[in-house]
Amino acid sequence: MQEKLEKLYQECLQELEKVEIKIQNNEAVGQVQIAISKRNNKRYGVCKQQEPDQSTKYIQKIGRRKIIKYQKYNKHLIEISPWVMQLDDSIIKNTIMHELIHCLPNCSDHGKIFKQYAKYINTSLGYDIARVGNKEQDYKKSNVEYDEKRQYKYKIECKNCKQTFYRQRFNKNFTRKYRCGKCGGKFVVTELTK
Repeated sequence: MQEKLEKLYQECLQELEKVEIKIQNNEAVGQVQIAISKRNNKRYGVCKQQEPDQSTKYIQKIGRRKIIKYQKYNKHLIEISPWVMQLDDSIIKNTIMHELIHCLPNCSDHGKIFKQYAKYINTSLGYDIARVGNKEQDYKKSNVEYDEKRQYKYKIECKNCKQTFYRQRFNKNFTRKYRCGKCGGKFVVTELTK
């Protein structure tokens, strides 16, 4: 699996070079490593930022709180979940590209600059990079059986767009604290019976 991941990662790097995004420039971007996650997470992948560049430190004020942030990091560790490696190569590459964008300066979150890079890569290279993925659709595209419901106790559904996901456990204040990432709607939680 690691060999396949490394091969697809190299393909992604070559494609980014074609559109003049120099992800392998250690001075501008930092060192990037990729691996398969040791945990079978629900998420597709993660970019762990390491060794912040102290010269890019700034303080962001949110209300009374002050948050220390960095525009650039010197090391990035991208981990792809093992279940993603069962899917189609295009979905794996899409996940790798998403995480590579997080390695670029000022892209550690899904903010304005992240969205600009994602849009540019989507239009110029034909990817479908989004903030969140849809497991059910990706499993269907890959012709792999998808049955997430069996392992979970709770079904969480958006009232507006009907996006559904499942959890083994959740915070009892979940419906008050969180909104749908796609449409901003409220969630409804249903307990599943075995």
